[in-house]
Amino acid sequence: MLVAVSIRDVVLIDRLDLSLGPGLTVLTGETGAGKSILLDSLGLALGARAEAGLVRTGAPQAVVTAAFEPPAGHAASALLAEHGLPMETPLTLRRLVQADGRSRAFINDEPVSVTLLRRLGETLVEVQGQFAQVGLADPATHLGLLDAFGGLEPDRARLAGAHGAWRAAERARADAEAAIAAARREEDWLRHAVAELTKLGPEPDEETRLDGTRRRMQQNEKRAEAIATARDELTRHRGVAFALRNAVRALERLSPADDLASVLAALSAAQDSVADAETMLDRLLADVGPDPRALEEAEERLFALRAAARKHQTSVAELPALLAELNDRLAALDAGEERVGGLAAAAKAARETYRAAALALSSARREAAQRLDRAVMKELPPLRLEKARFITEIAARDEADWGTDGADRVQFLVAMNPGQPPSPLARSASGGELARLMLALKVVLARGSTVPTLVFDEVDAGIGGATAAAVGERLARLARGLQVLVVTHSPQVAAKGAGHWRVSKAVAKGMTLTRVETLDPAARREEIARMLAGERITEAARAAAADLLAGTS
Repeated sequence: MLVAVSIRDVVLIDRLDLSLGPGLTVLTGETGAGKSILLDSLGLALGARAEAGLVRTGAPQAVVTAAFEPPAGHAASALLAEHGLPMETPLTLRRLVQADGRSRAFINDEPVSVTLLRRLGETLVEVQGQFAQVGLADPATHLGLLDAFGGLEPDRARLAGAHGAWRAAERARADAEAAIAAARREEDWLRHAVAELTKLGPEPDEETRLDGTRRRMQQNEKRAEAIATARDELTRHRGVAFALRNAVRALERLSPADDLASVLAALSAAQDSVADAETMLDRLLADVGPDPRALEEAEERLFALRAAARKHQTSVAELPALLAELNDRLAALDAGEERVGGLAAAAKAARETYRAAALALSSARREAAQRLDRAVMKELPPLRLEKARFITEIAARDEADWGTDGADRVQFLVAMNPGQPPSPLARSASGGELARLMLALKVVLARGSTVPTLVFDEVDAGIGGATAAAVGERLARLARGLQVLVVTHSPQVAAKGAGHWRVSKAVAKGMTLTRVETLDPAARREEIARMLAGERITEAARAAAADLLAGTS
């Protein structure tokens, strides 16, 4: 509920701090005293349009702060969380309006957009008056209000679940059909690509293995070239071995001598070493000799894999996965019609489940609508609306408009006079009639209200006596479950208040200012007597005021 309002420099208000309690609070005062300024100020804090004319003359800016204590689980919490703002108690809404008309908005001292401030305000306060109705006059709210009145929220929640299942089934069917249509359009390419990749047969990590094999073959080729060069050097120019043999033969022709024996032994050892070296080089050359065909095959395979990867704009490593994906698409294409048939059947069954739940809810709504119409009609005669006829219209939506809230379109209509066709609330009645009609409807729908604070602006305009008493009694009844703030000129209504503020104007230092007083019981009696008698308050008026207050207590 609204717990405090702070106003600085708005029109005739220089400084005002008000505290509010639960139940019914009434605002009274002479015409022109500034009651509308209070409502305009509250409207600023709730996100209403700002105008430079609202700033008090000579002040640089106007500031209005409204503090709330919403009930647990209130919609304000979700809205704040949606925008990353914490839920604090009290929840403060503040608006600054500069003298040039520019304004800034704050929630819990965090700067926010005026749009967010207004959205939050709509969850906290609802204004009903002769010329401004918010909430009840909006047909978009009527379906939810009817469901709340009829206690149909559980049915609506189940319907929302059925709607979600139906839409999910429809999306699955549509996705499958789209996939098949896309596959059909590329079927020839798909089959060619699968055949080509299947023939290629890419394997996981094959590029790494082939690249390693290729590198090893290239290294072996270089090694073989070096060994062959060494072998050639040993055999070039008739070879080292031939030269060694000729040297030995030349020395053997000489007479044996001790000094030649060691040379011959060395030459013989050299012959043996060269022969061993030639044998080892031949063996190594045989072992590492290049296989040009094997290297060519490895390179051809590697190049083929890389060409396929470029063609499909992927990597060689992803080719096996791509082949599997293309095979799956072909399989989906081949088995798609059967799958789509199953999904279509599932979507049809989900639609029928939703439709059955929607029809059941629609039937329950029609029964609730009859009860609502009777309850509202019962409230109208005491409010001097005995000729009015209230009708809850329920119409079927087109299937394209079926939603989580069902297949119905609900609108509250009223015919103010016999023979007059029903029309929407906002276009059906004069200001005073409409305000009382809204009061009757609000009293009946109070149980389902999600807005904790209601403001009524001169709902008693143009009435008096028993009708005004009926209005006051209904406002008091409404205030048993909600916080109600009412601007009134009726003593019968004022007497019903649990709290009473008197708005007046005073001149201080040559300036006219609006003041608001919280009245104690004695002051309340005097104010109600003034409302009964006018400027000159008589003892009879005081006695009548006391009777009204006694009747209320």
